[in-house]
Amino acid sequence: MSLLLTGISELTTNDPARGDGHADPGDALLGVIRDAALVVSTDGVVEWVGPVAEAPDADTRRDLGGRAVIPGFVDSHTHLVFAGDRSAEFAARMTGTPYDGGGIAVSVAATRAASDDELRALVAARVAEMRAQGTTTVEIKSGYGLTLDDELRSLRIAREVTSHTTFLGAHVVPREYAPDRAAYVDLVTGPMLDAVTADGPTTLAESIDVFCEPHSAHAFDGDEARTILEAGRAAGLSLRVHGNQLGPGPGVRLACELGARSVDHCTFLDEADVEALAAARGTTVATLLPGVEFSTRSPYPDARALIDAGVDVALASDCNPGTCYSSSIPFAIALAVREMGMTPAEALHAATAVSARSLGLDRRIAPGQPAELAVIDAPSHLHLAYRAGVPIVRALDL
Repeated sequence: MSLLLTGISELTTNDPARGDGHADPGDALLGVIRDAALVVSTDGVVEWVGPVAEAPDADTRRDLGGRAVIPGFVDSHTHLVFAGDRSAEFAARMTGTPYDGGGIAVSVAATRAASDDELRALVAARVAEMRAQGTTTVEIKSGYGLTLDDELRSLRIAREVTSHTTFLGAHVVPREYAPDRAAYVDLVTGPMLDAVTADGPTTLAESIDVFCEPHSAHAFDGDEARTILEAGRAAGLSLRVHGNQLGPGPGVRLACELGARSVDHCTFLDEADVEALAAARGTTVATLLPGVEFSTRSPYPDARALIDAGVDVALASDCNPGTCYSSSIPFAIALAVREMGMTPAEALHAATAVSARSLGLDRRIAPGQPAELAVIDAPSHLHLAYRAGVPIVRALDL
């Protein structure tokens, strides 16, 4: 049976060819159709999109009451498999304690101590929280186990709720390896990576990531990051990079050189970094995580400069226990508009179409595409940033 959705005041398709020709340039970017309708099949695939006056018949019909519909958010950077509480660390940062990555060890200890069922319940609750805020696709990293067994179980638990899993054994060097960093790099690129890909790449993880940050004593420098990424690529995994979060560094240019799908944070960039990202357009996405800057009192990335330079810019939450315990993409959108120079249309496009591209996905509302939809209790996508902090968007259950 097919379902006809009507009563859509504004439909964001992310397909400029389907827009209704309104003069607003944001509408052109988003492929907006006003007074729209769409037909979805029983197997969750979009069958038809267009003005409600041209809608075909369907077996059932649902009126959305003049609400806006958008593609579901794609949260392409999260760390959901963790236990423990680091709220005291947040409070300390608000009074001036800088972030250097050291608090990750607290989450590692708590996560190692948690049972599988405890971690599974925590992840399920976080994913449900995300859906309640409009996120329909989520990437989940490991990285709070940092032993072979704990990294594998983190990926297995993440795999139960998403196919977009990332091996982040190179999150930080765990305390027990602090005297011998090279041995830990060998563990990540050897036994850990072998186990992650034992049944073939994408079985447990589709990507490998590394926290490339010379400004943290706990993270990895450029040479270590290159070794880890090249090993992951040789094993058949796609590449993602935490880069240039705490200060200038090699992460962004390394990601571009190696053809990473995404380099995330991009807080401290020089002219050469921006040029590398622009040259890598179509391959490497700059994923900005404004919730982190909010939670660490750091400067926000200059999204306006990146977009004007021709860089592919995505937005994600970086939901994690230390630097941004927020699962809200609408919050990230509001920050991007208020603090980073993005228009509301650019921010929505970044959190859907471009984030999807960084995962190898196509996030449009078009015939043949999965019906991954979110509905806004407002007539326009503009309300996502306009009504910051108000729970007006949710994933649409069909």
